[in-house]
Amino acid sequence: MRRWGWLLVLVVGFVLFEAVRRVLLLTQNPNLVPSLILLGAAVAPASFVAFVLGRRLDYSVGAGPIALVALLGGVVGVVAAGLLEFDAMRSLGTLPMLGVALIEESAKLLAPLTVLVVTARHLHPADGLLVGVASGAGFAALETMGYGFVVLVRSQGDLGAVDDVLLLRGVLSPAAHMAWTGLTAAALWYAAQRRTRRAATRALLVFALAVTLHTVWDGVGGFVAYALIALAGLGLLTGFAHRLPHRPPGAALPA
Repeated sequence: MRRWGWLLVLVVGFVLFEAVRRVLLLTQNPNLVPSLILLGAAVAPASFVAFVLGRRLDYSVGAGPIALVALLGGVVGVVAAGLLEFDAMRSLGTLPMLGVALIEESAKLLAPLTVLVVTARHLHPADGLLVGVASGAGFAALETMGYGFVVLVRSQGDLGAVDDVLLLRGVLSPAAHMAWTGLTAAALWYAAQRRTRRAATRALLVFALAVTLHTVWDGVGGFVAYALIALAGLGLLTGFAHRLPHRPPGAALPA
């Protein structure tokens, strides 16, 4: 059942979003706007986390801790990134896209690194991938909520413009923030498990790759460019996942 749980999350989330949107259009009740933005920003990331959790990888963490990582990772990541970017822009002027990517990719790793320290005796690279995806999901959802709110204000309440932002960022979030942080966290877990210079170097290279993909993403425009970067991110994440140990058929899942 957990293998297909992501589909249930996606369908139920979409139904709830559409119900809120239709009632909002009918009643013009502004109290429903936060619910609309929250659902629109969170459904796709939550579905992708459920999808990764449902794969037959050798996880030792369950859905409860992952939900907590998504919440804390998102809040801590967004706050840390916002503060660092604000301080850097105040000191250096306009912050280059590379600087933004470096700050945000580092901020999203705060929660995974905390989990890595706490669970130092239980090092499964699959856990790193899952924890990283969850942290990226929380960050992506909160960031999308911010973009949705800004668009709503600037468009003077145009729900169509808000829908466009939520749809675009929701569809692309698994291939962006979530994939990049998932890859980096998995490489960190692998380095902590092996404790070799080669593994540590690989983790640094994966982090540099995530920062590069993030920088290019922010610097380009157009659906084709986004699609190519998205394919690269998801392709790397999928390739890494296939190389990880899998659970034997019938093995119990973590709670």
